[in-house]
Amino acid sequence: MDKGTIVKVSGPLVIASGMKNAKMFEVVRVSDEKLMGEIIELNEDEASIQVYEETTGIGPGDPVYLTGETMSVDLGPGLLTSIYDGIQRPLKSIEKEAGSFITRGIDVPALDYNKKWDFKATASKGQSVIAGDILGEVQETNLISHKIMVPPTIAKAEITDIQSGSFTLKDVVATIKDENGKSHELTMVQKWSIRRPRPFQAKKIPTEPLVTGSRILDTLFPMVKGGAGCIPGPFGAGKTVTQQSLAKYCDAQVIVYIGCGERGNEMTEVLIEFPELEDPNTGEPLMKRTILIANTSNMPVAAREASVYTGITIAEYYRDMGYNVALMADSTSRWAEALREMSGRLEEMPGEEGYPAYLGSKTAEFYERAGSIVCMGSDKRCGSVTAIGAVSPPGGDLSEPVTQNTLRVTKVFWGLDAKLAYKRHFPAINWLSSYSLYLDNVADYWKKEVAEDYAKIREEAMTLLQQESKLEEIVRLVGMDSLSPKERLVLETSKSIREDFLFQNAFDKDDAYTSHKKQYWILRCILSVYKEASKIVEKEDFDFNDLLSLPILQKVIKCKEIKPDELEKFEALEKEVTSAIAELGSKVN
Repeated sequence: MDKGTIVKVSGPLVIASGMKNAKMFEVVRVSDEKLMGEIIELNEDEASIQVYEETTGIGPGDPVYLTGETMSVDLGPGLLTSIYDGIQRPLKSIEKEAGSFITRGIDVPALDYNKKWDFKATASKGQSVIAGDILGEVQETNLISHKIMVPPTIAKAEITDIQSGSFTLKDVVATIKDENGKSHELTMVQKWSIRRPRPFQAKKIPTEPLVTGSRILDTLFPMVKGGAGCIPGPFGAGKTVTQQSLAKYCDAQVIVYIGCGERGNEMTEVLIEFPELEDPNTGEPLMKRTILIANTSNMPVAAREASVYTGITIAEYYRDMGYNVALMADSTSRWAEALREMSGRLEEMPGEEGYPAYLGSKTAEFYERAGSIVCMGSDKRCGSVTAIGAVSPPGGDLSEPVTQNTLRVTKVFWGLDAKLAYKRHFPAINWLSSYSLYLDNVADYWKKEVAEDYAKIREEAMTLLQQESKLEEIVRLVGMDSLSPKERLVLETSKSIREDFLFQNAFDKDDAYTSHKKQYWILRCILSVYKEASKIVEKEDFDFNDLLSLPILQKVIKCKEIKPDELEKFEALEKEVTSAIAELGSKVN
Protein backbone atom coordinates (compact mmCIF):
# COMPACT_ATOMS: atom_id res chain seq x y z
CA MET A 1 0.00 0.00 0.00
CA ASP A 2 1.44 3.40 -1.07
CA LYS A 3 1.82 5.92 1.70
CA GLY A 4 2.82 9.51 2.30
CA THR A 5 3.80 11.57 5.33
CA ILE A 6 1.90 14.34 7.08
CA VAL A 7 3.62 17.74 6.96
CA LYS A 8 0.84 19.97 8.32
CA VAL A 9 -2.44 19.65 10.22
CA SER A 10 -5.00 22.48 10.28
CA GLY A 11 -8.22 21.24 11.89
CA PRO A 12 -9.94 18.89 9.42
CA LEU A 13 -7.34 19.71 6.73
CA VAL A 14 -4.21 17.57 6.55
CA ILE A 15 -1.37 18.18 4.07
CA ALA A 16 0.85 15.21 3.23
CA SER A 17 3.96 14.84 1.06
CA GLY A 18 5.18 11.82 -0.93
CA MET A 19 1.78 11.51 -2.64
CA LYS A 20 2.85 11.33 -6.30
CA ASN A 21 0.67 8.27 -6.95
CA ALA A 22 -2.44 9.86 -5.41
CA LYS A 23 -5.52 10.83 -7.43
CA MET A 24 -8.11 13.57 -6.89
CA PHE A 25 -10.96 12.53 -4.56
CA GLU A 26 -9.11 9.34 -3.59
CA VAL A 27 -9.95 8.00 -0.13
CA VAL A 28 -6.98 7.79 2.23
CA ARG A 29 -6.42 6.56 5.76
CA VAL A 30 -4.68 9.13 7.93
CA SER A 31 -2.19 8.12 10.68
CA ASP A 32 -1.98 4.73 12.33
CA GLU A 33 -5.49 5.33 13.68
CA LYS A 34 -6.70 4.99 10.05
CA LEU A 35 -8.92 8.08 10.07
CA MET A 36 -10.93 8.38 6.86
CA GLY A 37 -10.07 11.27 4.55
CA GLU A 38 -10.43 12.37 0.94
CA ILE A 39 -7.92 14.15 -1.30
CA ILE A 40 -9.30 17.51 -2.43
CA GLU A 41 -6.19 19.16 -3.89
CA LEU A 42 -2.93 17.95 -5.48
CA ASN A 43 0.22 20.05 -5.92
CA GLU A 44 3.28 18.14 -7.23
CA ASP A 45 3.87 15.47 -4.57
CA GLU A 46 1.77 17.21 -1.89
CA ALA A 47 -1.88 16.37 -1.29
CA SER A 48 -4.47 18.32 0.71
CA ILE A 49 -6.81 15.94 2.51
CA GLN A 50 -10.12 16.71 4.18
CA VAL A 51 -10.49 14.32 7.12
CA TYR A 52 -13.96 13.14 8.07
CA GLU A 53 -13.02 12.51 11.70
CA GLU A 54 -11.56 14.46 14.61
CA THR A 55 -7.81 15.15 13.96
CA THR A 56 -6.75 15.90 17.55
CA GLY A 57 -3.43 14.19 18.31
CA ILE A 58 -2.45 13.78 14.65
CA GLY A 59 0.78 15.58 13.69
CA PRO A 60 3.62 15.91 11.17
CA GLY A 61 5.47 12.67 10.52
CA ASP A 62 2.40 10.46 10.82
CA PRO A 63 1.72 8.24 7.79
CA VAL A 64 -1.08 8.61 5.21
CA TYR A 65 -2.14 5.39 3.42
CA LEU A 66 -3.56 5.47 -0.11
CA THR A 67 -6.46 3.11 -0.85
CA GLY A 68 -6.80 3.61 -4.62
CA GLU A 69 -10.59 4.07 -4.22
CA THR A 70 -12.86 7.09 -4.42
CA MET A 71 -15.44 7.96 -1.76
CA SER A 72 -18.19 5.44 -2.51
CA VAL A 73 -21.37 4.10 -0.96
CA ASP A 74 -22.58 0.51 -0.72
CA LEU A 75 -25.92 0.14 -2.51
CA GLY A 76 -27.98 -2.97 -1.82
CA PRO A 77 -30.72 -4.53 0.35
CA GLY A 78 -30.68 -3.22 3.92
CA LEU A 79 -30.45 0.50 3.14
CA LEU A 80 -34.08 1.12 4.11
CA THR A 81 -34.69 1.58 7.86
CA SER A 82 -30.96 2.42 8.32
CA ILE A 83 -29.51 5.43 10.10
CA TYR A 84 -26.08 6.53 8.79
CA ASP A 85 -23.60 9.29 9.48
CA GLY A 86 -22.36 11.53 6.66
CA ILE A 87 -19.98 8.94 5.21
CA GLN A 88 -22.42 6.00 5.38
CA ARG A 89 -21.29 4.45 8.64
CA PRO A 90 -24.30 2.76 10.30
CA LEU A 91 -24.87 4.42 13.67
CA LYS A 92 -26.77 1.47 15.17
CA SER A 93 -23.92 -0.94 14.36
CA ILE A 94 -21.34 1.51 15.74
CA GLU A 95 -23.33 1.76 18.98
CA LYS A 96 -23.30 -2.04 19.35
CA GLU A 97 -19.58 -2.23 18.66
CA ALA A 98 -18.19 0.88 20.36
CA GLY A 99 -20.92 2.31 22.62
CA SER A 100 -22.66 5.68 22.46
CA PHE A 101 -19.73 7.59 20.95
CA ILE A 102 -18.23 7.15 17.47
CA THR A 103 -14.69 5.87 18.02
CA ARG A 104 -12.06 7.45 15.77
CA GLY A 105 -10.98 5.26 12.88
CA ILE A 106 -13.85 2.81 13.38
CA ASP A 107 -14.66 0.93 10.18
CA VAL A 108 -18.08 -0.73 10.15
CA PRO A 109 -19.67 -2.04 6.91
CA ALA A 110 -22.58 0.10 5.69
CA LEU A 111 -24.72 -3.01 5.11
CA ASP A 112 -25.09 -6.27 7.03
CA TYR A 113 -23.07 -8.68 4.88
CA ASN A 114 -24.02 -11.71 6.99
CA LYS A 115 -27.81 -11.33 6.82
CA LYS A 116 -29.55 -13.61 4.30
CA TRP A 117 -32.02 -12.17 1.80
CA ASP A 118 -34.49 -14.08 -0.37
CA PHE A 119 -33.49 -13.36 -3.96
CA LYS A 120 -36.09 -14.09 -6.63
CA ALA A 121 -34.61 -14.18 -10.13
CA THR A 122 -36.75 -12.48 -12.79
CA ALA A 123 -34.23 -12.91 -15.63
CA SER A 124 -33.13 -16.30 -16.96
CA LYS A 125 -29.96 -18.04 -18.10
CA GLY A 126 -28.98 -17.25 -21.71
CA GLN A 127 -30.90 -13.96 -21.71
CA SER A 128 -29.23 -10.88 -23.20
CA VAL A 129 -29.19 -7.90 -20.85
CA ILE A 130 -28.02 -4.29 -20.94
CA ALA A 131 -26.94 -1.82 -18.21
CA GLY A 132 -29.78 -1.23 -15.75
CA ASP A 133 -31.79 -4.36 -16.60
CA ILE A 134 -33.41 -6.05 -13.60
CA LEU A 135 -31.98 -9.48 -12.77
CA GLY A 136 -34.19 -10.21 -9.77
CA GLU A 137 -35.94 -8.84 -6.70
CA VAL A 138 -35.54 -8.88 -2.94
CA GLN A 139 -38.44 -7.93 -0.65
CA GLU A 140 -36.44 -5.41 1.38
CA THR A 141 -39.43 -4.33 3.49
CA ASN A 142 -43.09 -5.18 2.98
CA LEU A 143 -43.48 -1.76 1.30
CA ILE A 144 -40.50 -1.78 -1.08
CA SER A 145 -39.29 -4.50 -3.44
CA HIS A 146 -35.56 -4.02 -4.00
CA LYS A 147 -34.55 -4.52 -7.66
CA ILE A 148 -31.14 -6.12 -8.30
CA MET A 149 -29.85 -4.52 -11.52
CA VAL A 150 -27.05 -4.97 -14.02
CA PRO A 151 -24.41 -2.36 -13.02
CA PRO A 152 -24.35 0.78 -15.23
CA THR A 153 -20.68 0.04 -16.06
CA ILE A 154 -21.58 -3.10 -18.08
CA ALA A 155 -23.15 -1.95 -21.36
CA LYS A 156 -24.23 -5.30 -22.83
CA ALA A 157 -23.96 -8.90 -21.64
CA GLU A 158 -25.45 -12.38 -21.58
CA ILE A 159 -26.51 -14.20 -18.41
CA THR A 160 -24.47 -17.41 -18.02
CA ASP A 161 -25.81 -18.34 -14.59
CA ILE A 162 -28.56 -17.05 -12.29
CA GLN A 163 -30.50 -18.70 -9.49
CA SER A 164 -33.16 -17.84 -6.91
CA GLY A 165 -32.56 -18.60 -3.25
CA SER A 166 -31.46 -17.26 0.11
CA PHE A 167 -28.14 -15.40 -0.12
CA THR A 168 -25.94 -13.03 1.87
CA LEU A 169 -24.72 -9.83 0.24
CA LYS A 170 -21.32 -11.47 -0.34
CA ASP A 171 -22.78 -14.35 -2.36
CA VAL A 172 -22.81 -14.40 -6.15
CA VAL A 173 -26.42 -14.41 -7.44
CA ALA A 174 -25.69 -14.17 -11.17
CA THR A 175 -22.80 -14.49 -13.61
CA ILE A 176 -22.82 -12.56 -16.87
CA LYS A 177 -20.46 -12.40 -19.84
CA ASP A 178 -19.97 -9.00 -21.47
CA GLU A 179 -19.53 -8.33 -25.20
CA ASN A 180 -15.75 -8.63 -24.85
CA GLY A 181 -16.12 -12.17 -23.47
CA LYS A 182 -15.19 -11.14 -19.92
CA SER A 183 -17.13 -12.86 -17.13
CA HIS A 184 -18.58 -10.83 -14.22
CA GLU A 185 -19.82 -12.34 -10.96
CA LEU A 186 -22.61 -10.18 -9.55
CA THR A 187 -23.69 -9.92 -5.92
CA MET A 188 -26.68 -7.96 -4.63
CA VAL A 189 -24.43 -4.94 -3.84
CA GLN A 190 -23.17 -2.17 -6.10
CA LYS A 191 -20.49 0.35 -5.09
CA TRP A 192 -20.84 3.85 -6.51
CA SER A 193 -18.75 7.01 -6.19
CA ILE A 194 -20.81 9.69 -4.40
CA ARG A 195 -19.53 12.57 -6.57
CA ARG A 196 -20.50 10.89 -9.83
CA PRO A 197 -24.20 11.10 -10.82
CA ARG A 198 -25.69 7.74 -11.75
CA PRO A 199 -26.50 7.52 -15.49
CA PHE A 200 -29.97 7.35 -17.07
CA GLN A 201 -31.43 7.11 -20.57
CA ALA A 202 -33.27 10.42 -20.77
CA LYS A 203 -34.63 13.22 -18.59
CA LYS A 204 -38.37 13.90 -18.81
CA ILE A 205 -40.38 17.06 -18.25
CA PRO A 206 -42.06 16.38 -14.87
CA THR A 207 -45.86 16.67 -14.96
CA GLU A 208 -47.06 14.86 -11.82
CA PRO A 209 -47.26 16.89 -8.59
CA LEU A 210 -45.64 15.69 -5.40
CA VAL A 211 -48.70 15.54 -3.13
CA THR A 212 -47.66 16.70 0.33
CA GLY A 213 -51.02 17.15 2.09
CA SER A 214 -50.03 20.73 2.93
CA ARG A 215 -52.67 23.10 1.56
CA ILE A 216 -50.40 26.07 0.91
CA LEU A 217 -47.83 23.88 -0.84
CA ASP A 218 -50.13 21.68 -2.94
CA THR A 219 -52.53 24.41 -4.04
CA LEU A 220 -50.57 27.67 -4.14
CA PHE A 221 -46.96 26.56 -4.73
CA PRO A 222 -46.92 22.98 -6.05
CA MET A 223 -43.82 20.79 -6.33
CA VAL A 224 -43.49 18.09 -9.00
CA LYS A 225 -41.99 14.62 -8.74
CA GLY A 226 -38.48 15.16 -10.05
CA GLY A 227 -38.42 18.85 -9.16
CA ALA A 228 -36.05 20.91 -7.01
CA GLY A 229 -37.15 23.32 -4.32
CA CYS A 230 -35.84 25.23 -1.34
CA ILE A 231 -37.21 26.34 2.03
CA PRO A 232 -35.25 29.37 3.24
CA GLY A 233 -36.13 31.03 6.49
CA PRO A 234 -34.77 32.48 9.74
CA PHE A 235 -34.27 30.62 12.99
CA GLY A 236 -37.55 29.41 14.51
CA ALA A 237 -39.67 29.88 11.38
CA GLY A 238 -40.35 26.15 11.00
CA LYS A 239 -37.93 24.79 8.35
CA THR A 240 -37.32 21.51 10.12
CA VAL A 241 -41.00 20.92 11.00
CA THR A 242 -41.98 21.67 7.37
CA GLN A 243 -39.39 19.23 6.04
CA GLN A 244 -40.38 16.57 8.53
CA SER A 245 -44.05 17.00 7.52
CA LEU A 246 -43.03 16.61 3.87
CA ALA A 247 -41.12 13.43 4.72
CA LYS A 248 -44.10 12.03 6.65
CA TYR A 249 -46.93 12.85 4.25
CA CYS A 250 -45.62 13.26 0.68
CA ASP A 251 -46.57 10.51 -1.77
CA ALA A 252 -43.00 9.59 -2.77
CA GLN A 253 -42.29 5.88 -2.37
CA VAL A 254 -38.84 6.26 -0.76
CA ILE A 255 -37.66 9.05 1.58
CA VAL A 256 -34.01 10.04 2.12
CA TYR A 257 -33.67 12.52 4.99
CA ILE A 258 -30.29 14.24 5.49
CA GLY A 259 -29.70 16.11 8.74
CA CYS A 260 -26.68 18.13 7.60
CA GLY A 261 -25.05 20.13 10.39
CA GLU A 262 -28.31 20.48 12.31
CA ARG A 263 -28.49 20.77 16.10
CA GLY A 264 -28.15 17.45 17.87
CA ASN A 265 -31.47 17.77 19.73
CA GLU A 266 -33.37 18.34 16.45
CA MET A 267 -31.79 15.31 14.82
CA THR A 268 -32.41 13.24 17.97
CA GLU A 269 -36.09 14.17 17.69
CA VAL A 270 -36.13 12.89 14.10
CA LEU A 271 -34.31 9.66 15.04
CA ILE A 272 -36.72 8.98 17.90
CA GLU A 273 -39.88 10.06 16.08
CA PHE A 274 -39.45 8.52 12.62
CA PRO A 275 -39.23 4.86 13.76
CA GLU A 276 -42.53 5.33 15.63
CA LEU A 277 -44.39 7.21 12.88
CA GLU A 278 -47.10 5.51 10.90
CA ASP A 279 -47.03 5.93 7.13
CA PRO A 280 -50.38 7.62 6.34
CA ASN A 281 -50.46 5.98 2.90
CA THR A 282 -50.00 2.37 4.08
CA GLY A 283 -50.45 2.28 7.86
CA GLU A 284 -46.98 0.71 8.22
CA PRO A 285 -44.05 2.30 10.14
CA LEU A 286 -42.62 5.16 8.07
CA MET A 287 -39.04 3.88 8.54
CA LYS A 288 -39.83 0.94 6.25
CA ARG A 289 -39.40 3.30 3.29
CA THR A 290 -36.96 5.79 4.84
CA ILE A 291 -33.17 6.21 5.05
CA LEU A 292 -31.83 8.72 7.59
CA ILE A 293 -28.42 10.38 7.35
CA ALA A 294 -27.51 12.10 10.61
CA ASN A 295 -24.58 14.49 10.50
CA THR A 296 -25.09 16.87 13.40
CA SER A 297 -23.30 20.15 14.11
CA ASN A 298 -21.01 18.54 16.70
CA MET A 299 -19.71 15.95 14.20
CA PRO A 300 -16.58 16.72 12.13
CA VAL A 301 -17.33 19.60 9.77
CA ALA A 302 -15.82 17.98 6.66
CA ALA A 303 -18.31 15.09 6.81
CA ARG A 304 -21.14 17.57 6.16
CA GLU A 305 -19.74 18.10 2.69
CA ALA A 306 -19.95 14.38 1.96
CA SER A 307 -23.37 13.82 3.57
CA VAL A 308 -25.46 15.51 0.84
CA TYR A 309 -23.66 13.50 -1.86
CA THR A 310 -24.10 10.28 0.10
CA GLY A 311 -27.83 10.99 0.40
CA ILE A 312 -28.45 11.88 -3.24
CA THR A 313 -26.46 8.87 -4.50
CA ILE A 314 -28.69 6.55 -2.44
CA ALA A 315 -31.74 8.44 -3.77
CA GLU A 316 -30.54 7.95 -7.38
CA TYR A 317 -30.11 4.22 -6.74
CA TYR A 318 -33.77 3.79 -5.75
CA ARG A 319 -34.78 6.08 -8.62
CA ASP A 320 -33.01 3.66 -10.99
CA MET A 321 -35.32 0.89 -9.76
CA GLY A 322 -38.30 2.95 -10.97
CA TYR A 323 -39.33 4.53 -7.67
CA ASN A 324 -40.26 8.14 -6.91
CA VAL A 325 -37.80 9.31 -4.25
CA ALA A 326 -37.99 12.46 -2.13
CA LEU A 327 -34.76 13.80 -0.65
CA MET A 328 -34.83 16.31 2.22
CA ALA A 329 -31.58 18.15 2.98
CA ASP A 330 -31.71 20.09 6.25
CA SER A 331 -29.83 22.34 5.88
CA THR A 332 -27.71 23.14 2.83
CA SER A 333 -26.43 26.30 4.58
CA ARG A 334 -24.46 24.08 6.98
CA TRP A 335 -23.07 22.21 3.99
CA ALA A 336 -22.00 25.53 2.43
CA GLU A 337 -20.37 26.52 5.73
CA ALA A 338 -18.29 23.33 5.58
CA LEU A 339 -17.21 24.29 2.04
CA ARG A 340 -16.27 27.76 3.33
CA GLU A 341 -14.23 26.37 6.21
CA MET A 342 -12.28 23.96 4.01
CA SER A 343 -11.76 26.66 1.36
CA GLY A 344 -10.38 29.01 4.01
CA ARG A 345 -7.96 26.38 5.28
CA LEU A 346 -6.81 25.72 1.70
CA GLU A 347 -6.12 29.49 1.44
CA GLU A 348 -8.28 29.79 -1.67
CA MET A 349 -9.40 33.21 -2.91
CA PRO A 350 -12.68 33.90 -1.05
CA GLY A 351 -15.85 34.94 -2.85
CA GLU A 352 -18.86 36.76 -1.42
CA GLU A 353 -19.09 36.62 2.41
CA GLY A 354 -16.05 34.32 2.50
CA TYR A 355 -17.74 31.47 0.62
CA PRO A 356 -15.61 29.84 -2.10
CA ALA A 357 -15.96 31.12 -5.66
CA TYR A 358 -17.29 27.70 -6.72
CA LEU A 359 -20.26 27.78 -4.30
CA GLY A 360 -22.68 28.41 -7.19
CA SER A 361 -21.41 25.53 -9.31
CA LYS A 362 -21.40 23.13 -6.33
CA THR A 363 -24.99 24.10 -5.45
CA ALA A 364 -26.11 23.63 -9.06
CA GLU A 365 -24.26 20.30 -9.26
CA PHE A 366 -26.24 19.00 -6.29
CA TYR A 367 -29.73 20.16 -7.36
CA GLU A 368 -29.17 19.13 -11.00
CA ARG A 369 -29.07 15.52 -9.80
CA ALA A 370 -32.81 15.79 -9.10
CA GLY A 371 -35.11 14.99 -12.00
CA SER A 372 -37.73 12.74 -13.55
CA ILE A 373 -35.97 10.22 -15.79
CA VAL A 374 -36.26 7.17 -18.03
CA CYS A 375 -34.13 4.59 -16.24
CA MET A 376 -31.31 2.57 -17.74
CA GLY A 377 -32.52 -0.82 -18.98
CA SER A 378 -34.66 -2.29 -21.74
CA ASP A 379 -38.04 -2.13 -19.92
CA LYS A 380 -38.40 1.71 -20.18
CA ARG A 381 -39.31 2.17 -16.51
CA CYS A 382 -39.35 5.69 -15.08
CA GLY A 383 -38.25 7.08 -11.72
CA SER A 384 -37.64 10.43 -10.08
CA VAL A 385 -35.63 12.20 -7.39
CA THR A 386 -37.23 15.28 -5.84
CA ALA A 387 -34.69 17.40 -3.96
CA ILE A 388 -35.92 19.81 -1.28
CA GLY A 389 -33.25 21.74 0.60
CA ALA A 390 -33.72 23.92 3.66
CA VAL A 391 -31.57 27.07 3.74
CA SER A 392 -30.75 28.86 7.00
CA PRO A 393 -29.67 32.41 6.06
CA PRO A 394 -28.09 34.31 8.99
CA GLY A 395 -30.66 36.72 10.40
CA GLY A 396 -33.18 35.65 7.77
CA ASP A 397 -31.33 37.66 5.09
CA LEU A 398 -32.43 36.09 1.79
CA SER A 399 -29.90 38.14 -0.18
CA GLU A 400 -26.96 36.14 1.20
CA PRO A 401 -24.98 33.89 -1.22
CA VAL A 402 -26.29 30.42 -0.29
CA THR A 403 -29.95 31.44 -0.70
CA GLN A 404 -29.30 33.34 -3.92
CA ASN A 405 -27.28 30.51 -5.49
CA THR A 406 -30.00 28.04 -4.47
CA LEU A 407 -32.77 30.19 -5.99
CA ARG A 408 -30.90 30.21 -9.31
CA VAL A 409 -31.17 26.45 -9.70
CA THR A 410 -34.45 25.56 -7.95
CA LYS A 411 -37.91 26.17 -9.35
CA VAL A 412 -39.90 26.24 -6.13
CA PHE A 413 -39.33 28.80 -3.40
CA TRP A 414 -41.20 28.29 -0.13
CA GLY A 415 -40.11 31.41 1.77
CA LEU A 416 -40.62 31.20 5.52
CA ASP A 417 -41.47 34.43 7.32
CA ALA A 418 -40.47 35.20 10.92
CA LYS A 419 -43.44 37.58 11.33
CA LEU A 420 -45.91 34.80 10.46
CA ALA A 421 -44.12 32.43 12.85
CA TYR A 422 -44.35 35.00 15.68
CA LYS A 423 -48.09 35.29 14.95
CA ARG A 424 -48.24 31.47 15.34
CA HIS A 425 -49.38 31.08 11.72
CA PHE A 426 -47.94 27.77 10.48
CA PRO A 427 -46.70 26.73 8.01
CA ALA A 428 -45.13 30.23 8.13
CA ILE A 429 -44.74 30.35 4.33
CA ASN A 430 -45.15 33.86 2.94
CA TRP A 431 -47.72 33.63 0.14
CA LEU A 432 -46.62 36.98 -1.35
CA SER A 433 -42.91 36.20 -1.77
CA SER A 434 -43.05 32.43 -2.44
CA TYR A 435 -43.44 31.01 -5.94
CA SER A 436 -43.55 27.82 -8.01
CA LEU A 437 -42.45 27.61 -11.64
CA TYR A 438 -44.17 24.24 -12.05
CA LEU A 439 -47.75 25.56 -12.35
CA ASP A 440 -47.89 24.92 -16.11
CA ASN A 441 -46.44 21.42 -15.59
CA VAL A 442 -49.24 20.33 -13.24
CA ALA A 443 -52.15 22.15 -14.94
CA ASP A 444 -53.25 19.12 -16.98
CA TYR A 445 -52.96 16.80 -13.96
CA TRP A 446 -55.16 19.15 -11.90
CA LYS A 447 -57.80 19.29 -14.65
CA LYS A 448 -57.86 15.52 -15.04
CA GLU A 449 -57.47 14.31 -11.45
CA VAL A 450 -58.95 17.09 -9.29
CA ALA A 451 -61.23 19.57 -11.07
CA GLU A 452 -61.44 21.48 -14.35
CA ASP A 453 -61.35 24.86 -12.61
CA TYR A 454 -58.71 24.07 -9.92
CA ALA A 455 -56.10 26.40 -11.51
CA LYS A 456 -58.72 29.16 -11.82
CA ILE A 457 -59.77 28.81 -8.15
CA ARG A 458 -56.10 29.01 -7.12
CA GLU A 459 -55.58 32.13 -9.24
CA GLU A 460 -58.62 33.83 -7.66
CA ALA A 461 -57.32 33.07 -4.14
CA MET A 462 -53.85 34.46 -4.98
CA THR A 463 -55.40 37.63 -6.44
CA LEU A 464 -57.42 38.21 -3.26
CA LEU A 465 -54.35 37.71 -1.04
CA GLN A 466 -52.40 40.25 -3.12
CA GLN A 467 -55.29 42.75 -2.96
CA GLU A 468 -55.40 42.26 0.81
CA SER A 469 -51.76 43.33 1.21
CA LYS A 470 -52.50 46.60 -0.65
CA LEU A 471 -55.67 47.28 1.35
CA GLU A 472 -53.84 46.67 4.67
CA GLU A 473 -51.59 49.63 3.87
CA ILE A 474 -54.67 51.86 3.41
CA VAL A 475 -56.21 50.57 6.67
CA ARG A 476 -52.99 51.39 8.57
CA LEU A 477 -53.03 54.93 7.22
CA VAL A 478 -56.70 55.95 7.33
CA GLY A 479 -58.57 53.15 9.13
CA MET A 480 -61.13 50.50 8.22
CA ASP A 481 -63.99 53.02 7.87
CA SER A 482 -62.42 54.45 4.71
CA LEU A 483 -62.96 51.16 2.83
CA SER A 484 -65.92 50.45 0.58
CA PRO A 485 -68.09 47.33 1.27
CA LYS A 486 -66.44 45.62 -1.74
CA GLU A 487 -62.96 46.22 -0.24
CA ARG A 488 -64.11 45.01 3.17
CA LEU A 489 -65.37 41.85 1.47
CA VAL A 490 -61.89 41.32 -0.04
CA LEU A 491 -60.33 41.64 3.45
CA GLU A 492 -62.82 39.26 5.07
CA THR A 493 -62.43 36.64 2.32
CA SER A 494 -58.63 36.90 2.44
CA LYS A 495 -58.74 36.52 6.20
CA SER A 496 -60.78 33.32 5.75
CA ILE A 497 -58.29 32.01 3.14
CA ARG A 498 -55.41 32.70 5.55
CA GLU A 499 -56.97 31.38 8.75
CA ASP A 500 -59.21 28.59 7.47
CA PHE A 501 -57.23 27.33 4.47
CA LEU A 502 -53.54 28.26 4.70
CA PHE A 503 -53.17 27.76 8.46
CA GLN A 504 -52.52 24.07 9.13
CA ASN A 505 -51.54 22.25 12.31
CA ALA A 506 -48.70 19.80 11.58
CA PHE A 507 -49.25 18.12 14.96
CA ASP A 508 -52.99 17.56 14.54
CA LYS A 509 -53.62 14.11 13.06
CA ASP A 510 -56.71 15.22 11.11
CA ASP A 511 -55.45 18.62 9.97
CA ALA A 512 -51.85 17.69 9.10
CA TYR A 513 -52.82 16.07 5.79
CA THR A 514 -55.47 17.24 3.31
CA SER A 515 -56.14 15.45 0.02
CA HIS A 516 -56.04 17.39 -3.26
CA LYS A 517 -59.80 17.18 -3.80
CA LYS A 518 -60.59 18.30 -0.27
CA GLN A 519 -58.19 21.26 -0.66
CA TYR A 520 -60.05 22.27 -3.82
CA TRP A 521 -63.46 22.10 -2.13
CA ILE A 522 -62.40 24.03 1.00
CA LEU A 523 -61.05 26.85 -1.16
CA ARG A 524 -64.07 26.75 -3.48
CA CYS A 525 -66.49 27.06 -0.55
CA ILE A 526 -64.56 30.06 0.87
CA LEU A 527 -64.54 31.75 -2.54
CA SER A 528 -68.24 31.00 -3.08
CA VAL A 529 -68.98 33.40 -0.19
CA TYR A 530 -66.98 36.11 -2.01
CA LYS A 531 -68.64 35.48 -5.38
CA GLU A 532 -72.19 35.51 -4.01
CA ALA A 533 -71.61 38.45 -1.67
CA SER A 534 -70.04 40.47 -4.52
CA LYS A 535 -73.47 40.52 -6.15
CA ILE A 536 -75.11 42.34 -3.23
CA VAL A 537 -72.44 44.45 -1.46
CA GLU A 538 -72.84 47.37 -3.86
CA LYS A 539 -76.55 47.73 -3.06
CA GLU A 540 -77.46 51.03 -1.43
CA ASP A 541 -78.98 49.75 1.85
CA PHE A 542 -76.50 46.88 2.32
CA ASP A 543 -75.12 46.55 5.87
CA PHE A 544 -71.86 44.61 5.97
CA ASN A 545 -72.50 43.42 9.52
CA ASP A 546 -75.61 41.56 8.29
CA LEU A 547 -73.35 39.50 6.03
CA LEU A 548 -70.88 38.78 8.84
CA SER A 549 -73.68 37.60 11.15
CA LEU A 550 -74.97 34.93 8.71
CA PRO A 551 -74.79 31.48 10.41
CA ILE A 552 -73.62 29.89 7.13
CA LEU A 553 -70.24 31.65 7.48
CA GLN A 554 -69.49 29.62 10.59
CA LYS A 555 -70.14 26.44 8.60
CA VAL A 556 -67.69 27.60 5.91
CA ILE A 557 -65.04 28.33 8.58
CA LYS A 558 -65.42 24.76 9.90
CA CYS A 559 -65.66 23.03 6.52
CA LYS A 560 -62.11 21.65 6.76
CA GLU A 561 -63.48 19.31 9.46
CA ILE A 562 -65.51 17.47 6.77
CA LYS A 563 -63.97 14.01 6.28
CA PRO A 564 -62.17 13.20 2.98
CA ASP A 565 -64.74 10.49 2.11
CA GLU A 566 -67.68 12.90 2.53
CA LEU A 567 -66.88 15.39 -0.24
CA GLU A 568 -70.55 15.54 -1.27
CA LYS A 569 -71.10 17.65 1.89
CA PHE A 570 -69.06 20.43 0.28
CA GLU A 571 -71.47 20.62 -2.67
CA ALA A 572 -74.40 20.88 -0.23
CA LEU A 573 -72.53 23.59 1.73
CA GLU A 574 -71.90 25.59 -1.46
CA LYS A 575 -75.63 25.50 -2.28
CA GLU A 576 -76.43 26.65 1.26
CA VAL A 577 -74.02 29.60 0.84
CA THR A 578 -75.72 30.61 -2.43
CA SER A 579 -79.24 30.46 -1.00
CA ALA A 580 -78.37 32.19 2.31
CA ILE A 581 -76.63 35.15 0.64
CA ALA A 582 -79.36 35.39 -2.06
CA GLU A 583 -81.95 35.55 0.73
CA LEU A 584 -79.99 38.36 2.41
CA GLY A 585 -79.81 40.18 -0.94
CA SER A 586 -83.57 39.98 -1.42
CA LYS A 587 -84.03 41.99 1.78
CA VAL A 588 -81.74 44.78 0.57
CA ASN A 589 -82.76 47.51 -1.91
